[in-house]
Amino acid sequence: MKKLSLICLSVCVLMTTVTAQNDPAAKKVLDAVGAKVKAAKGISATCTLNSFTSKGKPNGTQSISLQMKGDKYQLKQGKTEIICDGSTVYRFDGEKTITKSSVEEGSQTLSPQKLLSGAYDKDFTYKLLSSKTAFYEIEMKPIDKRKNFQQVNLFIDKASNSFSRARILDKSNNVTEVKISNLNFNAAVADSRFVFNKSKYPKDVEILD
Repeated sequence: MKKLSLICLSVCVLMTTVTAQNDPAAKKVLDAVGAKVKAAKGISATCTLNSFTSKGKPNGTQSISLQMKGDKYQLKQGKTEIICDGSTVYRFDGEKTITKSSVEEGSQTLSPQKLLSGAYDKDFTYKLLSSKTAFYEIEMKPIDKRKNFQQVNLFIDKASNSFSRARILDKSNNVTEVKISNLNFNAAVADSRFVFNKSKYPKDVEILD
């Protein structure tokens, strides 16, 4: 659940003007990605997370399905599930506990919207590291140093102007590599996916605020 939460909680940052600090070439790429996400009626994707310790030792792999529409999303990994209705986040641990919190309470990690959207001006400083391959590589660092990650490297597909993968370095120098596959910007995503319904879960499930 901790690994799943790495990309499912929303980023809430300090209001800081950072445009002058950012690379215009990187901004052009990110703006193109953001425009594509903004125009999407619904987004679906499969995410593979590979984790590594600070010494480079593999620390597990997860496959996660993502459904997203605007500021709402649903993430599923096996029996665990996270639903965000735009203001509240519900995290089911796959057994008997659901943790409920506001979007703002999860301000120290990344949300799928932030990772996919390309709208990073208020959250990160960024620069274009490479454009020599089929992907743009962009290095991003959070403005708010209280975040539980210190750097994100995004890889943007040149041909499709969409997110391909990311490398997230946390404060303990552990690494999570996120790879997106089956990315669909025209998915028919039902609004009901983002509505929390307690009856879908075990009868004895406990909800913790």
